[in-house]
Amino acid sequence: MAHKFVSADIPQTKEGLQYHIQCKPGDVAPYVLLPGDPERVERISKYWDEKRFVARHREYVTHTGKYKGAPISATSTGIGGPAAAIAVEELLRVGANTFIRVGTTGTIRREIKIGDLIITTASVRLDGTSKQYVCVEYPASANYEVVLALIESAESLGVRYHVGVTASTDAFYAGQARPGYKGYRQSWMAHLIKDLQAANVLNFEMETSTIFTLANIYGARAGAVCAVLANRVTNEFIADAGVEDAIKVANEAVKILYEWDSLKGDKKFFHPSMLLKK
Repeated sequence: MAHKFVSADIPQTKEGLQYHIQCKPGDVAPYVLLPGDPERVERISKYWDEKRFVARHREYVTHTGKYKGAPISATSTGIGGPAAAIAVEELLRVGANTFIRVGTTGTIRREIKIGDLIITTASVRLDGTSKQYVCVEYPASANYEVVLALIESAESLGVRYHVGVTASTDAFYAGQARPGYKGYRQSWMAHLIKDLQAANVLNFEMETSTIFTLANIYGARAGAVCAVLANRVTNEFIADAGVEDAIKVANEAVKILYEWDSLKGDKKFFHPSMLLKK
């Protein structure tokens, strides 16, 4: 059925149904996991105590339910900043306020192993999408509460993880210094990985800088946990390595955030001493 949208500027129906994600207010929880792969939504929600299918449209698949008492949703973003920005914009309009990217990544550090997880504290904005929102000097930083919840979750589950800065690109090949078709390269590509290594960057991926930038602009919370499929130093690549661990860590982090949020009372920000008053 064709929906009638009330505006070309903000395409939504009078009930608030969003054009791309096909969700309306009440369809999503405040806490939303953001995998890139639409098929990963089902892999995420299989761990929930309750789940329901909400919508599927293009690359955007949404499930909503409960995980250990916490209201939770998962919406796939597809690949890259442009599609991720649409997801964040429209999810915010229907009630989301906390985002955790659940993705895959390639590390540029020799010591990080295939199957390890990387929890991102901030992202180098090598993408184009975030630059259309705000000046390049604006930081793409994770919310500290989400980072702490992801670390707490990873520790409790006993998985190998690393914490640090990510680089987000628009292009999987040229943007991450991979050779293009027929070995195509620009001269700057030869120095990109070394320059990022010198700056203590841990990994490449394609969505985090956009998600973090938009979350900060709009006063939402965001974090990211990614499974390491590739090591660009050792030239290893194993598809799906660590993905199940990333999913488990993200789900558990939502439960932790939900518990911490319930402790805040009239306080706006979580701090560790709140746990002593439980």
